[in-house]
Amino acid sequence: MTSEREFLDAYDPRAFPATAVTVDVVALTIRDGRLHLLLIERGEHPFAGTRALPGGFVREETLEEAARRELAEETGLRPENLGRVHLEQLGTFGDPGRDPRMRVVSVAYLAFAPSLPDPRSGGDATAAGWFPVDEVGSLAFDHGDIVAAGLERARSKLEYTPLATAFVGPEFTIAELRSVYSAVWGEDLHAGNFHRKVLSVPGFVESTGATTERGGERGGPRARLYRAGDARLLHPALLRPTSEDGVR
Repeated sequence: MTSEREFLDAYDPRAFPATAVTVDVVALTIRDGRLHLLLIERGEHPFAGTRALPGGFVREETLEEAARRELAEETGLRPENLGRVHLEQLGTFGDPGRDPRMRVVSVAYLAFAPSLPDPRSGGDATAAGWFPVDEVGSLAFDHGDIVAAGLERARSKLEYTPLATAFVGPEFTIAELRSVYSAVWGEDLHAGNFHRKVLSVPGFVESTGATTERGGERGGPRARLYRAGDARLLHPALLRPTSEDGVR
């Protein structure tokens, strides 16, 4: 029986079909009260001139490093602007015909961040921009399926995790938190019910003891400021309005 070293020295990877690995990033933020998705315009074939997710081939790096690199390179966002970006692996997409060049398996990532700047295209992208998720239209490759999976992950995670706090600043009002839920879920939420449910979840938010410098738009009292608590899961969960007993 040969040794492992002898086996590896004689191993020929060309005996198998070539397969490449890429990363694609579903990056979301909220602008003007609406959920926006980061898209680039492809500058090269295939799908030249078509909108797509930021992404590219994995080099000698980890998958997460590749996702962060592509997010920076193809948009012009500086690394320091990625510090508050919440990044998590979304899923793997590997249908044989998803890329006309060769067999390409993509590991998709989901990214959230508040107040990201206007992107500048880089790499093989000719343009980049933030687009409302309900105005995205058709995308290159199978990126439409990846976006759909990312949106569902984001919407469901707001139900049972404190992820919504990643869309606001270090200190925020309950109204600002409600605007995140409304934008991501695409639903108008009852202010009183939402306020009550948020404060009933142990560890979701905690009071800073401070208030806003000014009152509401209609001259109401100054709002209390909160920060993210230490909860990792929300119990009870904040269910979407389409779910039974959801926040309305």
